[in-house]
Amino acid sequence: MIHPLSDVQTQDIGSGTYIWQYTIILKNAKIGNECNINCHVFIENDVVIGDNVTIKPGVYVWDGITIESNVMIGPNVTFTNDKLPRSKNQNYKMELTTVKSGASIGAGATILCGIEIGEYALIGAGALITKNVPARALVVGSPGKVIGWVNDDGSKMENDNGHYIDNLGERWMEMNNELIKLNTA
Repeated sequence: MIHPLSDVQTQDIGSGTYIWQYTIILKNAKIGNECNINCHVFIENDVVIGDNVTIKPGVYVWDGITIESNVMIGPNVTFTNDKLPRSKNQNYKMELTTVKSGASIGAGATILCGIEIGEYALIGAGALITKNVPARALVVGSPGKVIGWVNDDGSKMENDNGHYIDNLGERWMEMNNELIKLNTA
């Protein structure tokens, strides 16, 4: 469903995707199945959006951004794609950004370009993300800092004497700012 008050120029939209009013999507953007693109969203040309993605109002998705499947982008999240922005910059260099499957980004967060947000990561509202975010990391603050680890559903893992226990009872260990699943067999 594409609302008649939106301006959707791409034909590359999967089935079951809903695009709300006052949204602009340029002709080369690729959008997957069962997405929910809210009102007042702008999606540029060199953008790939996977399946089951929700993008809340007030988000601009610039060239060079890939949002994989099952991602939640909260209202007024700000993405960038140029580390040295200048008006009419003839030396413009687009930096690529990827939001991996299952990640969620809270309202008003700012995501600087050239980084990757790992699978199932949870970015807190208003966070400033300046570097790569590991899979399953819970990140808050400005600049963003890892303060814990999350399950697939976004709930926080329990800390048990230096190990983390997920909601399925599996044990994990933090090593070099990444979460490693321990062999439980």
